[in-house]
Amino acid sequence: MYFLANPTWLKQFQYPYNSAKDIPKSVFEEINQNLDRNISKDPVVSIVIAAWNEEVNILRCIASLSKLKSSIPFEIIVVNNNSTDQTQNTLDQLHIQSLFEEVQGCGSARQLGQENALGKYILMGDADCLYPDCWLDEMISVLSQPEVVCVYGRYSFISESGYPRWKLSIFELMKDIIAEFRHVNRPYFNAYGMSMGYLKEYGLKVGFIKINRRGEDGQLCLDLMKYGKIKQVKAKKARTWTGIRTLRLDGSISGALIIRFFKELRRFFYNLHSRLPENKKPEGKS
Repeated sequence: MYFLANPTWLKQFQYPYNSAKDIPKSVFEEINQNLDRNISKDPVVSIVIAAWNEEVNILRCIASLSKLKSSIPFEIIVVNNNSTDQTQNTLDQLHIQSLFEEVQGCGSARQLGQENALGKYILMGDADCLYPDCWLDEMISVLSQPEVVCVYGRYSFISESGYPRWKLSIFELMKDIIAEFRHVNRPYFNAYGMSMGYLKEYGLKVGFIKINRRGEDGQLCLDLMKYGKIKQVKAKKARTWTGIRTLRLDGSISGALIIRFFKELRRFFYNLHSRLPENKKPEGKS
């Protein structure tokens, strides 16, 4: 874990643009050159990303995915979930498959993505995340194990002013410890769409919830449990990196820690049971 500083590889994707109109053509050309070298017409893995009003973040995300190092053929599908900004304009200039889902909600967008995916395996990502070049291989190495139907990875926050990396590292360590405890009986509480994979065959059988609320990722994981095992991808080098905007909603790292502490305390005893009743929906991600 990067305790004092962000990993250096992130810098190449932290473009300083505030809107799609600020992105120079040369940036698209460089990303597309990498995409053209790596994207396959006969993919084994489909990377599906839902995007809502992410006109610049989706550029950063795709730029990181364009540099994946893998011998496994893959494709990238981005579903524009009824964005009102210039997200579609950004997507139109990238050499990836883009789809449009008018029904608002990640569940609807991800469902459309998996229905159009060609790969045997689906990896889900978020438009505001950056992915290390080993991410695909590390995820598939676990997902392709016998009886495994779904996997999820871990994530870290990109430090910014007021959110130093050492504080974020402590926060992440505590988060990972809690995830280990939850995984025993309730792994779906750890399954976040920013870094999650599953077999498309079973994903199509259970489908995503179409309600516009958080938790579509955990619900899918829960529904997949009847078909096989859920596993964590623990490799530190495969961690997904995301911004701190969710932490800002809590005011500070301390505020986020307090909120999540009491949230976990409330559902502590639930973690001692095997799983939720069939008609119960998992809570939103923390």
